[in-house]
Amino acid sequence: MQKKGLFQKLKDLFFGGGSDEAFEAIEDLLIEADLGYKTASFLTAELRVIARSQKLKSKQELFVALKDMLRPLIRIKPLEYHPDSLNLYLFLGVNGVGKTTSLAKLAFWLGTQGRGPVVLAAGDTFRAAAAEQLQLHGQRQNLRVVAQKHGADPGAVLYDALESAQAQGDRVVLADTAGRLHNKANLVKELQKIDKIAREKCGGVYQKILVLDATTGQNAFQQAQVFHEAVGVDAVVLSKYDSSGKGGIAVAVSRELGLPFAFWGTGEKPQDFHPFDVEIFLDGLLGEE
Repeated sequence: MQKKGLFQKLKDLFFGGGSDEAFEAIEDLLIEADLGYKTASFLTAELRVIARSQKLKSKQELFVALKDMLRPLIRIKPLEYHPDSLNLYLFLGVNGVGKTTSLAKLAFWLGTQGRGPVVLAAGDTFRAAAAEQLQLHGQRQNLRVVAQKHGADPGAVLYDALESAQAQGDRVVLADTAGRLHNKANLVKELQKIDKIAREKCGGVYQKILVLDATTGQNAFQQAQVFHEAVGVDAVVLSKYDSSGKGGIAVAVSRELGLPFAFWGTGEKPQDFHPFDVEIFLDGLLGEE
């Protein structure tokens, strides 16, 4: 059963128009939708001012005003790509968020756009099945995969992939990385080393793409903070988005950390991966019927 969006919950929970109870209900619902306390409080306070200055009373009017407030808070950033240079996209994210799958989906999307050739780099040498998973994706899409043995230096894997791509004239390198956030110090050190190699060796477009699971709420925000502080995030992929009123953390990530969204994953199939669309996102989050 699909969960109710904010609009339906507003209709269910309060009937006081612009009363204090109405705004308290809105703030609670925004927090419940994973926008986080800071952003929810900001939006509620602003909405209260707008409602009083414009004399908004009905739930529909409040809903429209809320949607108009949310729209500019969510940043989007199309994938940067130069056809005449090497394009390196380094995928970041903790284990379990769908990082490797999102990488493979981006490879598929790039193919539909005529951008390539694409080579995959199995830079997660810590998780035992990571390289095998990436190689399977490579086989399915007929893509070359650069990998080394389990436990190898991930920086060396990336270096080899970049050198190989440059030698063979590939246009895109999609590089996986480890995501063992429970050992934060080692992860940060490893990512900083990889980042240095990427900056020195790529010679073209280089973007760091963070994958966040839409269903994990405040944990996703904390993950974004860690990776952004470690190496700087250029764009975000929102994975496992199912249009069921979740994914509100994207608003907080954009507003509080300034991170833009480039893509989102909306299903299991390779083609269920699209450039991020703010209007569709807001319709799913708010759920107006």
